[in-house]
Amino acid sequence: MLQQSIIQQIIKIQGQKIKRQPVSLEREILPEIPDMQTHALIVSGIRRCGKSTLLLQLLRKDNRPSLYLNFEDPRLVGFELSDFRLLDNIITESKSEVLFFDEIQIVDHWELYVRQKLDEGFKVVITGSNASLLSRELGTKLTGRHITKELFPFSYREFLNFKSLQADVKSWQKYMETGGFPEFVKTNNSDILTTLFYDILNRDIVVRHGIRDVNSLKRLAVYLASNVGNLVTASKLQQPLGIKSPATILDYFSFLEDSYLINFLPKFSYSYKTQLINPRKIYMIDPGIIKETSASFTKDSGHLLENLVYWEFRRQGKELYYFNENGCECDFVIVKNSKIEQLIQVCYELTPENTEREQRGLHEAMRFFNTDKGLIITHCQNDAYMQNGKQINVVPAYQYFTDDL
Repeated sequence: MLQQSIIQQIIKIQGQKIKRQPVSLEREILPEIPDMQTHALIVSGIRRCGKSTLLLQLLRKDNRPSLYLNFEDPRLVGFELSDFRLLDNIITESKSEVLFFDEIQIVDHWELYVRQKLDEGFKVVITGSNASLLSRELGTKLTGRHITKELFPFSYREFLNFKSLQADVKSWQKYMETGGFPEFVKTNNSDILTTLFYDILNRDIVVRHGIRDVNSLKRLAVYLASNVGNLVTASKLQQPLGIKSPATILDYFSFLEDSYLINFLPKFSYSYKTQLINPRKIYMIDPGIIKETSASFTKDSGHLLENLVYWEFRRQGKELYYFNENGCECDFVIVKNSKIEQLIQVCYELTPENTEREQRGLHEAMRFFNTDKGLIITHCQNDAYMQNGKQINVVPAYQYFTDDL
């Protein structure tokens, strides 16, 4: 059991630190966050993507007395359910009405305490660096009493605002090289991304899940960083990576997704079983991390562009799949309310050598889904095609993701 005075001192130091942070770029997600007291707000996202800054922006929007506590503070090691009674005393003394808890999920049965504070009329905001906060770990005690939001590194639009740039090919190319982690965008210190990569592996995966074969996990993570946009199956990685069991690789896949480092895109199928047994496409959270950790020495601009496009759609909360039928592939099938919303091919540059292939994949998807419109997102090209009553528009990425600016 911890001492109340120690917890109180930690809260004081952490609160002063977060309030000393300078006013930064207002995140796009901020206007979407509801002001509710009946439900806990849970903000989940990868480490260093700006969750603390978002908390500060929420603090400054709400003038009521508030309390902030980051449970990852090493001085709070050993915090357990019974210690919440000490925290209750501190909250009562501070007369706080709004509670901000960072990484509270590392305390067992934390959701019981959050439910208690909601019942007592407190506004509760929780942030964490693990996607399982959004579902599996909420438990029955918090079901129906939470609103969830995901925060990612800067979008292209946020990158433009932060750097005071115009939407054009040059700024998009810069975004493809830099990515959107706020601290790296500000300093351009590549050590920030390398350290972040290994912090996520060690703190969010190795320690959290008690992994002993750390080197195998790191080899897998580097392999995935080197193969964004490619298809992957656990069984085919077993031998080259020296991992004994495909089941272990599947566990690692799940841990990497929970940490937000990697996403795996399933093939579109009306059968969920078919989705599960088919290879998935690899997408890594940020091009800056890819650059710093990839073992590939050749620059694949097409897959890097595809990777960025994927995450721009993820920020928008899109339901995404890839299409592959009859030997033809379309990069993205966007689904909304069980209906096909858009079919998108991504190609860095359309050339006489690849135009037919890129159009063929898109046309096959359009035929399969019985739609007459498709889109090709490129690095800098703008065009349109009509064939057999079906229209394909070609739009540069920088324009597509800022067309309402």
